[in-house]
Amino acid sequence: MSTPRRFSIGITGGIGSGKTTVADMFAARGAALVDTDLIAHSLTQPGGAAIAAIHAQFGASFLTADGAMDRARMREYVFAESSAKARLEAILHPLIRIETERAAQAAQGSYLMFVVPLLVESRGWRERVSRVLVVDCDEQTQVRRVMTRSGLPEAQVRAIMAAQATRGQRLAVADDVIDNDGDADALVPQVERLHATYLALVADVPPPP
Repeated sequence: MSTPRRFSIGITGGIGSGKTTVADMFAARGAALVDTDLIAHSLTQPGGAAIAAIHAQFGASFLTADGAMDRARMREYVFAESSAKARLEAILHPLIRIETERAAQAAQGSYLMFVVPLLVESRGWRERVSRVLVVDCDEQTQVRRVMTRSGLPEAQVRAIMAAQATRGQRLAVADDVIDNDGDADALVPQVERLHATYLALVADVPPPP
């Protein structure tokens, strides 16, 4: 992945941390968002660029009746079969990189914010962005939120968390941290403070040649 000329933030956090909510708050203040999870979803929807390769690699049983990737079935298979994750990533990651670059070039805003759920786990992102923002919360808060929104049992939620970077690993690479253990009102002053910081940093970045 190429190094950006534009000031950019990579925002990440564990499942249930609230990174999408926080990213949307920055967008409401003028940031341009590029969400790699949304890009991945679009690639695996009916007619998506990854569907043919997924069908060839995993078979028709991993597609829904309308031709999308069966995310629930694939999730179970990836956790049960150690090689499946690498095979799926080999399909998705190059396509995600291409679409992310395309979206970044077209994005308009005060600064660019990449929403990357697996920023710590993926190669190259730390070098690609100007700063890393971690949305942090207690692990029990993560579990409760995911169970509430998705209906997954606690054991499955914890298995997903165990496959991600640890809370400590994310915090270790963070330039900035937002605490999301409270309610949405507690996010506002944190977002406002960092938004002002990012605008100041943008002002100090010389324009590209």
